Amino acid sequence: MHAKPLHPDPTVAPAPQGWTPWYNGAPASAGTAARPQVLGTSVPQVTVDYLVARDIASQVAKQREELLKAKPGMDRASEEQRCLNWIAEAVALWSDAQAMTPQEDEALRRAVYDLLFRAGRLQPYLDDERVEDIIIQGPGEVWLDYGDGERRRVGPIADSEEELLELLRELARGSGHSERTISTANPTLALALPDGSRLQAITGLGPMTYAVIRRHRVSHATLDDLVRLGTIDPILRAFLGACVRAEKNMMIAGKQKAGKTTLLRAMLKEFAPETRFATIQTEDELFAHQNGYHRQVVSLVGRESNGEKDATGRGAGEVTLLDLMHPALRMSLERIVVGEVRGPEVVAMMQALTNGSGGNLCTIHARRPDIVFDRIAELYALAQGNLSEQLAYRQTANGLDFIVYVDMTDETQIGGRRHRYVSHVLELTGIGEMGRPATNEIFSPGHAWGELRAVPRMDPTCIDDLRRVGFDSGLLQQPYGAWPAPLPLMVGVGR
Repeated sequence: MHAKPLHPDPTVAPAPQGWTPWYNGAPASAGTAARPQVLGTSVPQVTVDYLVARDIASQVAKQREELLKAKPGMDRASEEQRCLNWIAEAVALWSDAQAMTPQEDEALRRAVYDLLFRAGRLQPYLDDERVEDIIIQGPGEVWLDYGDGERRRVGPIADSEEELLELLRELARGSGHSERTISTANPTLALALPDGSRLQAITGLGPMTYAVIRRHRVSHATLDDLVRLGTIDPILRAFLGACVRAEKNMMIAGKQKAGKTTLLRAMLKEFAPETRFATIQTEDELFAHQNGYHRQVVSLVGRESNGEKDATGRGAGEVTLLDLMHPALRMSLERIVVGEVRGPEVVAMMQALTNGSGGNLCTIHARRPDIVFDRIAELYALAQGNLSEQLAYRQTANGLDFIVYVDMTDETQIGGRRHRYVSHVLELTGIGEMGRPATNEIFSPGHAWGELRAVPRMDPTCIDDLRRVGFDSGLLQQPYGAWPAPLPLMVGVGR
């Protein structure tokens, strides 16, 4: 990981290049502004005095409060337009007094607007499509982790711990999670932001408040897009599409940040648009109900406890994925998709796989493909009744058809980049030795010639099912796959 030092002036804000000046008309929505550049680029930088920005934002907030009292039925677009006019007027007065440049005017207007309607000083980093993670170490230390492995420190997003906590609370309210908050009484906060980013924050359990925002840089990818990105080749793309069409139950496994959710989203695009299915998640990261493609999506999201306990000792108001699984099965669904299996809901998921129709999908964390079954058994042990390892193995073997493993090779520490790719596709064929599921390696790395990505190895036992949905089984006879050359690693087999 290449870390770059803090910009000399941490109050520098990016100039919103290409952003339509909203003071001549309200933007279509709060999320349609063009993506600004970040600190450290060659784009001209503009300093924003956030004391002034907050003062103007406070002034406009009072005007907005009076407006809504006088016109309680005003729609959001009209409210924003009125506030934008007030912002422009207040900034113009300040600009005349301070002899500001047009670029400084624009940056200040943008900063005030973000404070009032978006994520404040955090917003420029949420707008930058290159940013993969935003790492917050208290109010004054913020790092941006880019998709290519670069990590850079940028200016503060708050001036105090309390201001940072209020920003996190406002993000929860703005994301529709009014029941979620963060304080010493409720020291953790997990939620999905409107753009699909995942936020995890902790306070009161260390010297400062910590937060990480994981961004989905590839949020609407198809399998064809993943071919272009080098995650899969055209042969594996055809195979995975056929597996979905043939209604095979599939689990996507892999390391953290390897791209499991991205692959799952892409595979959902292989469903027919009218397919009726449910997505069951702790936070919505699949966006299937709003991607403009699927028409029959039941999107179910778990709910955290409000901090109190009921008579059974369970968190009051809590709704777990296991709670969602059973009613979902009664919703006349054709398929079920679980965003991530991470607890006892794996039991209900496996029961759905063995009892219901096929074509269900889920993801799970696993460091290597050979430990996926042990990971499932660990989650079974967390379920009520401490279910046995043998039951976990048996239901897995009976319910799953394929495991797709997504890997990542990170060479950023030696000047390289991160490579994300599918490395294995395992077919489950029943119970094998020691009661563990037996598998066939349908795809695996071509280690003999330095290829870490998946290449064809053999036909699955269900090859006729895939042929019936249009798969050309001759593709699996190409031992090098469709890769033009091995993965371009700096360190690897033969290097």
